[in-house]
Amino acid sequence: MTVEFSNPLPIPVLGFCAYSGTGKTTLLKQLIPELNQRGIRLAVIKHAHHNFDVDIPGKDSFEMRKAGARQVLVASHVRWALMTEDPVENDPQLQHLLRQIEADKVDMVLVEGFKKLALPKIELHRAAHNKPLIHVHDDNIVAIACCADTQVPDTLTRLDLNNVSQIADFVQQYQQNWQAPKVDLPISFNNADVAQLTGAEQGISVSQGISKVLAQVNAISQTELVDLIDIDNRILAHDIISEINVPQQTNSAMDGYAFAFDGLSTTPLNVVAEVLAGHHYPNVLQPGEAVRIMTGATVPQGADTIQPRELTQEQDNQLTLLEPEHITKGQHVRLAGEDIAKGEVALAAGSRLGAAELGLMASLGFNRLPIFKRPVIAVFSTGDEVSQPGDELKPNCIYDANRYTILSMAKKLGCQIIDLGIIDDNEQTLTSTLRDAATKADIVISSGGVSVGNADYIKMALANVGSTHFWRINMRPGRPLAVGKIDQSLFFGLPGNPVAVMVSFMQFVQPAIRKLAGETHWQPQFIPAIAEQALRSKTGRTEFLRGVYRIADNGNITVKTTGAQGSGMLSSMVNANCLIVIADDTATIPAGESVFIQPFADLL
Repeated sequence: MTVEFSNPLPIPVLGFCAYSGTGKTTLLKQLIPELNQRGIRLAVIKHAHHNFDVDIPGKDSFEMRKAGARQVLVASHVRWALMTEDPVENDPQLQHLLRQIEADKVDMVLVEGFKKLALPKIELHRAAHNKPLIHVHDDNIVAIACCADTQVPDTLTRLDLNNVSQIADFVQQYQQNWQAPKVDLPISFNNADVAQLTGAEQGISVSQGISKVLAQVNAISQTELVDLIDIDNRILAHDIISEINVPQQTNSAMDGYAFAFDGLSTTPLNVVAEVLAGHHYPNVLQPGEAVRIMTGATVPQGADTIQPRELTQEQDNQLTLLEPEHITKGQHVRLAGEDIAKGEVALAAGSRLGAAELGLMASLGFNRLPIFKRPVIAVFSTGDEVSQPGDELKPNCIYDANRYTILSMAKKLGCQIIDLGIIDDNEQTLTSTLRDAATKADIVISSGGVSVGNADYIKMALANVGSTHFWRINMRPGRPLAVGKIDQSLFFGLPGNPVAVMVSFMQFVQPAIRKLAGETHWQPQFIPAIAEQALRSKTGRTEFLRGVYRIADNGNITVKTTGAQGSGMLSSMVNANCLIVIADDTATIPAGESVFIQPFADLL
């Protein structure tokens, strides 16, 4: 029986397994120098079964550890070692041990022991020991190193246990051919296998819901020419072809001296001119000549190399180059068109135009751009219990927060907004509102009134004027979510709880708006982080926890929750800077394990 294993490192991990006495350690002592000679840098993890001690009694490090220090690190100019007291009930976790490896300093990890883990392994076997073969019950055996008397199936690579070079060949080939497994994101945006719903009340996964939403969206085709200064987070409608080279001329990347690299044998060089930015040297620079040149100034004909001013000495127009052995041909020269060549696509259609993109367009001389028309979004809240902010709060009521969070997020995505206010809980009024909104807006969004209560009229109103695609998403917060169509307009009925509204908007409305606006290649940003605490969910649903991520002292991104996770606690969103996303096939994330986060920077 094997135990599930996932490699947390970006390098291959290969195990060596055998029964005691087969010679695992002996083989590794011969294999390691053989692989080192081939240029493969190795780390080794060995599973010990006893209360081992690698420190020496009497040494300071030993005495400090025995005195109660949980960790003692001993370092010199040639090595360092960390001893950690970490009693556990069962075997140590290999994933935890692997994370202690500095993966940037080695090419692969060899593991001795841990034969019950489902990691790729080479089995060692000697027929004379009369031990059972491990590969019979372990599909993770990639080869068997054995003696001549061992029977090996044709489907398994056979290696000679006494031929270290042959085993090294196999390990080297394994290391060279290894590819890191594809990372499974908690939410898929390319889910082609969308399950058929058997009823309007059946819950579907977040990935299925997103796929079904995007299948209903057709990008806006109408365009308009807009002045650069008036473009605010809009989407480019056509490819922009550069009409000039960027940079326009070959120029200097720093203040210094320009000269011909092939003429360095003639020293000192004769300084014949000074070239400022916006000017040029009209003559062809000759061997043995140099010009004083400023950053951005055009490099004269005949020159191809720049030496920074601080690495030169000039006296009476005679230039001495310091550290000439370090000069390389073409250094500190920016070639014409090396950033963008004339005739190339400078910016592709579907790009969202932020500060950097607008700056690029201005640098190419464009003052107007073809832009897709803005998506029009109509927003209203429902519920007799909802009061308008600024009005007196009626008994048993709440102020309408949802409409303002929806409006803010839609504006940030460059939408034109129609604010319909608060609509009464009345089937006829809601029906009229939906019908009228669909004639004016590309997307109609309501909040509240999509659960299973008797007084939830959105479902009835939508049935009067359009159709419903689904009502339930297997997620928390935000399970009640209505998605449908009213003529050509897409309808979203978001939940009533404020946090659920924001989470649902991020996951479903945002991608719909981006595709509608013409931003067809957008993908949500998921970043791996280390959980600072144990996180719990429930298999079968996607969990969105409000989190705070930070850069730890060791440079890793870590994350913790904001605390209580109630769907009505807007303060948890204010205190957070990300969502912690736990996939629907995961129940728990132990502290110290990796989890994906979705930063707010895109939208909130």
